Amino acid sequence: MRCGFAAALLFAAAIVVPVQPAFARPLPASLADLAQRLSPAVVNISTSQTLPAGAEPDAALPDENAPDENGAPDDGQTSPFGAPDQPEAPGEKVQSLGSGFVIDAGGIIVTNNHVIEGADKIDVTFTDGTTLPAKVLGRDDKTDIAVLKVDTKMRLPFVVLGDSNKMRVGDWVMAIGNPFGLGGTVTAGIVSALNRDIHAGSYDDFIQTDASINRGNSGGPLFNLAGEVIGMNTAIISPSGESVGIGFATPSSTLISVVDQIVKHGEIRRGWIGVRIQMVTPEIAETLGLKETHGALVAGVTPGGPAEAAGIETGDLIIGFDGQKVQEMRDLPRVVAETDIGKKARIDFIRGGKRTSLQVKVGLLSEPKVAKDKKSPKVPPVMEKTRALGLDLMALTPDVRKHFNLPADATGVLVSDVSPSSAAAEKGIRPGDLIVRVGQVDVTTPKQFVARIAEEKKAGRTSVLLRVVTGKDPRFVAVPVE
Repeated sequence: MRCGFAAALLFAAAIVVPVQPAFARPLPASLADLAQRLSPAVVNISTSQTLPAGAEPDAALPDENAPDENGAPDDGQTSPFGAPDQPEAPGEKVQSLGSGFVIDAGGIIVTNNHVIEGADKIDVTFTDGTTLPAKVLGRDDKTDIAVLKVDTKMRLPFVVLGDSNKMRVGDWVMAIGNPFGLGGTVTAGIVSALNRDIHAGSYDDFIQTDASINRGNSGGPLFNLAGEVIGMNTAIISPSGESVGIGFATPSSTLISVVDQIVKHGEIRRGWIGVRIQMVTPEIAETLGLKETHGALVAGVTPGGPAEAAGIETGDLIIGFDGQKVQEMRDLPRVVAETDIGKKARIDFIRGGKRTSLQVKVGLLSEPKVAKDKKSPKVPPVMEKTRALGLDLMALTPDVRKHFNLPADATGVLVSDVSPSSAAAEKGIRPGDLIVRVGQVDVTTPKQFVARIAEEKKAGRTSVLLRVVTGKDPRFVAVPVE
């Protein structure tokens, strides 16, 4: 769930740990001068939305049990801020309050998308009491960023976006925002962690802070002690919905990229290379002969895409892109998305135990429509099945293709049933999946599958690496050999 509140540092019961003076970054005796200088550029954002009978506000709190993109239920702990009050009667107006900050004297303002989502009217109020109507220049729901514009003849006070990549765990930060409608609230804290993944989307890379973040602070700035914006307060983790000292801010590195594109183009243009990737688990690393579980494993390559043209293959382990390390799987989508369209970028990867690199021309990401999964029909008893690793396997005969609505060019071995107590079930293999490869060898019949399993056992492997295709989505699965 999203947030929208500022941060406050709790000094009570703090544990003081001695540090070497050469590395200490002491908190100033007072933040008053910094707060006084920056506050005029921080604004309160109020929105209104008229609901038809029976409707709910678009910006309402999300369903805590809604599945995320991976199909896992939300834990209900990460909370958004700036959500509108519930209407007392159908058809009346609902309002929401949030925060924002001016980044250009001409009136460009940055806030969270969830603060203004679904609004019929947006008003921006400055510290001197001036209220101006705002229009939306553009928004990006994937990073929860929105850019607004107010028209005024005055030069507005503004703040500068800094470099979030220079922040370290333990650095002091200060937030200004509009918690619970109490505008101009200043709080302070430290950077508690960096590069947090809170399962809010594909490009998670949050700064965690113990600064107090509450309802109404969404879209507010998080400053370093130089007065630069290094983040935008976006979410908290809390059982009660109120601040417990675990807040998250979208880093300025993301803000700069998204805001720049919205201002220039009115939309987001993300880079794309056409690979499907997955995490490298210890079991997968063992089957591939890898010493470390890092990087992004290529589970599939889009036909005709940039990666295929560059020579990337299924099974490659990507460890770097355009000069940036890919330590975790989630690093790759973010760095690719931020790369300029048409740029030739170097991609570093491991293939067959050897490290190599290629040049790939970055394409434009086109968001596909996601179709809902269909339940696999029951298997007629006349179709022959083979049992292995807790799986019922079938060859792709014309009758099987027709019965399961499989395309003529589908390859591999069909999984018709999975034993609920098997390791394959625990690894997420389901009826209707296609197994196209065992180890490093393609399989097209159950007989080939069984023979490959026997060879893996004979080679002394404790797990076998299967390439599984669900719908059109391929992935690697390491299954223990029974």
